[in-house]
Amino acid sequence: MNSRYLAGLRLNRNLRATASMAEAVAEADVLIMGVPSQAMRETARNAARHVRAWVPVISLAKGFENGTGLRMTEVIGQELPGHPLGVLTGPNLAREIVDGLAAASVLAMEDAVIVEQLQRLFRSGMFRVYSNLDLVGSELGGALKNVFAIAAGMGDGLGAGINTRSALLTRSIAEMTRLGVALGGNPETFAGLAGLGDLITTCTSPQSRNRTVGFELGTGRKLEDIVKSMNQVAEGVKSCGPIYELAREHKIEVPIITEVYKVIHEGRSPRAAFRGLLRRGARSEAEPG
Repeated sequence: MNSRYLAGLRLNRNLRATASMAEAVAEADVLIMGVPSQAMRETARNAARHVRAWVPVISLAKGFENGTGLRMTEVIGQELPGHPLGVLTGPNLAREIVDGLAAASVLAMEDAVIVEQLQRLFRSGMFRVYSNLDLVGSELGGALKNVFAIAAGMGDGLGAGINTRSALLTRSIAEMTRLGVALGGNPETFAGLAGLGDLITTCTSPQSRNRTVGFELGTGRKLEDIVKSMNQVAEGVKSCGPIYELAREHKIEVPIITEVYKVIHEGRSPRAAFRGLLRRGARSEAEPG
């Protein structure tokens, strides 16, 4: 049982904790990296001393590295060169999965043979796993939706209503797809579990850490106080900066991401952020904003 993060839920009896990196990875057939994005490089570097060659490495983290703007598989690839890399991503709230509720996920890798083998390994009676060869797009969907979840939470905290939330989610998936394609993803990926599916869950669930941050911001709490009061990482707070910079670098207009960035990094109020979105000039639905 993990009393800190999953209080009241019993973990599988086959799981065993260890404080030794060597013990954890030396005989592993697959490495599953479930650490926060800003700890990924150090963890992968430590694992590199002990892991066997060519062992597949699967990331569960949904974020970008600060300072480099790299996706997690890019970070892992630098520290563990030569290993097949992938992500397991989608609308997967940990508490529901541990509680045995039905869920679906995407395992994305560029190697069609290995992804099929691991797909069978990860799936169970209540956990359906789909394969996808679009590693870049699948990883981007999981990371980008965290920023949109902060925006959705801010709207809920402001009491904006269901119409506003629906409009925000719809424009978020358009913005996610636009930026994701510019960064190398397949547009179809963002309409699937790694994009739309994860976005819906993270933007609407009270269990979502990123939505919670946004909600509390919407009620008037300060970001520093919100982060201090949480015992888990809200990846969107850390990833907002790198995502904003990537959009600027690729000259992609991202109005929702921009407003969240201003709230997180420039002290803009959530109310002013939503007002800024609503006051944008008239345009076609196919255009940004």
